[in-house]
Parts: sequence; C-alpha cells; structure tokens
Amino acid sequence: MIEIDKHWIGWLKHYVRENTSPELLHTAMTSLGFDDATAGYLVAKAVSRGAADVPIASRPVVPAWPFHDGYGADYVNDIFPVPAGDRIDVGNREVEVLQRFDKPCVISFANVLSDEECAAVIERARPRLTPSTVIDTVTGKSVADPIRISEGCLLRRGEDELVSQLEARIARLLNWPVENGEGFAILRYGVGDQYRPHFDYFPLQNPGSYRRMALGGQRFSTLILYLNDVAAGGETDFPDAGIRVTPRKGGALYFQYCNAAGHVDPLSRHAGMPVTAGEKWIMTKWSRQRRFGE
Repeated sequence: MIEIDKHWIGWLKHYVRENTSPELLHTAMTSLGFDDATAGYLVAKAVSRGAADVPIASRPVVPAWPFHDGYGADYVNDIFPVPAGDRIDVGNREVEVLQRFDKPCVISFANVLSDEECAAVIERARPRLTPSTVIDTVTGKSVADPIRISEGCLLRRGEDELVSQLEARIARLLNWPVENGEGFAILRYGVGDQYRPHFDYFPLQNPGSYRRMALGGQRFSTLILYLNDVAAGGETDFPDAGIRVTPRKGGALYFQYCNAAGHVDPLSRHAGMPVTAGEKWIMTKWSRQRRFGE
C-alpha cells in the first residue's frame, strides 16, 4: 500500500477542519488528476479519520507543483497572444504599446479608449455600484473582505452596443476570443480605498477555486482599463517584481499569469495602491482558458 504524501495529508486535514463539504473536496481532487474512485475513497477516509495517514491502493497522476514549497517558482510563460510591435491596429483606432516586461508578463498601453467611451462607461456604472467583494477560498462565493475596499458593478458581456464594441476591440488587442472573457468589472476607488496584494488567478490549493474554474477554466490574464486620471495615488503595483504603473485615462495595463500547462505565475501578485486624492475608475476584463459561461 502506498500512502498519500505529506502535502496532500496536510491539505485534506486543513479543509476537513474548515468543514469543507466532501462533494467540494471530491471535485477539487478529480480536477487535479485523481480518478473518481480514488478521490472518493480518500475524501471518505479523510472525513471519517481526520485525514490522518490515509492509504491508497495505487498512486494517482497528480501535478506536484500546487502543493510544494516554491509553488510557481519555475513558471514558464509559453503563450504570447498579444501582437508584437509598438502599435497595434484594433480596427477603429491604433493602440500604442508603452512598455513590455517579461517576468511577469506585463504590457502597458495608451489610446485604448476615447474620453467619450470612458465617460460613457462611468455613466453606466455609477448607479449600479455596490461594495466590492472577494472570492472565499473554501466556498468560492463572493464575500466582503477588508483586503479590498472599493465599489463596483458588472457590465454583462454583450449587454449593449457600447459593451459589444469594446469587447471586440479588446479581443483584437489581446488576440484572445471574446467568448473567453468575463464581463467587464467596473470599480470606483475613493480616497483611502485600495486593493491589497493579491492574485487574480484561482489558487489550486483552495477548494473554492473549482466552483469558479468550472465556468471556463483558469483565469489566463487581466486587462485593467483606466477610465480617469487620478489626482494622486491609485497606482497598480507588482511588489515582487518592482513594477508600478500610474493610471492614465484611456490607457490600459495587461498582465498574464497562466501557461499552456495551467501553471500560474506568483510574480503576478499585484495591488491597487491607496487613492490619496480624487477618485479612481477602472474597468477590468479577466480572460479565461476556455469559453466562459455563467
């Protein structure tokens, strides 16, 4: 009999103590490579025995990287969908590429949106704003958390002509299908509001991630579109990479953190720095590996 390794034992113990449902644990384990029968056996044993020294009949094929120290340290970016060059034709305008970084993959743009488009998005979003939430690591549900202080709303994919036009433009800019994108998330940050360092991808060690990934796979990239000039503060900061970008109206910031194998890049950890004067409006587009469906 081969015993499950210490990383899996620790993982199971933690989420059994957190009262995670057996169904959710089973889904997480099959998503990571366990066959259905083995996952069911392990979860049943973990729940009944507290996950202590659970034996298995044969070793399943399981990616080791999500559960070992140095998680993501050897990340290799092997997909580069954004076109090369300093200018990108997106149909009705030409977007300027300001900077490109390799580690992490970060690209800043100018001239993505017009002033009129920025104003129109803000006008649509303002009456719909509610306090922002984050994804609970265990349940995958949206919950309030002091890590993120802002207001926001969602513009559904294709909900009106303007949204459809902007989605088509962004799909051309990123060379990534419209149907692989989530709806636009509009956010307003007032003075003192911020989003502390976090990842946009769904960490595979969190059972709650699998509820989200069932809708279209892992998040592949983020595009932040800046809808106004911020009087002071509000920069997008990558603390582990030494990159900080100042919001500029009509510009955008792209960063990519998932490769062909589904591995994710820990250097993509980022923060929305506190706004110290005025307000900050952004529109975020998250792209998925596959077609996104709510």
